Amino acid sequence: MPTDRVAVDIKVPNQTRYLCLIGHIGENIARALKHYDGDKEKLAYDLNLVLTEAMANAIRHANEADPTKQVHIEISIVDRQLIMRVYDHGQGFDIRQFADPRPPMDEHGRGIFIIHSVMDEVTYTPTRDGHVLEMKKNL
Repeated sequence: MPTDRVAVDIKVPNQTRYLCLIGHIGENIARALKHYDGDKEKLAYDLNLVLTEAMANAIRHANEADPTKQVHIEISIVDRQLIMRVYDHGQGFDIRQFADPRPPMDEHGRGIFIIHSVMDEVTYTPTRDGHVLEMKKNL
């Protein structure tokens, strides 16, 4: 069976005004998939949501709202799996503290909870100059 091919590599300034742009890219990728049998509109909504949450966390927390930094986003499809990576320049955190299946009672950790709820696999690992949040969705 043929597969969809996607390879997107974007670097944007560390500013929240780019959240909408990145969210729309996720939506457009979902809607353009030819070999996806699920609900494309739900997938579009979900990708917008998780990309926006991941990027907002990178801007506000990891990059400490520093306008001189960038957020790097990679989106690809490999073997019917959508892979999205959001790179930051922060000190990192233990993502396992937000693995509880119950929603957080306050705002802290809400974005990571949402990402875990929507995606099939989520990891947060160190890189040479920061960390990468990797989110995978089986198509």
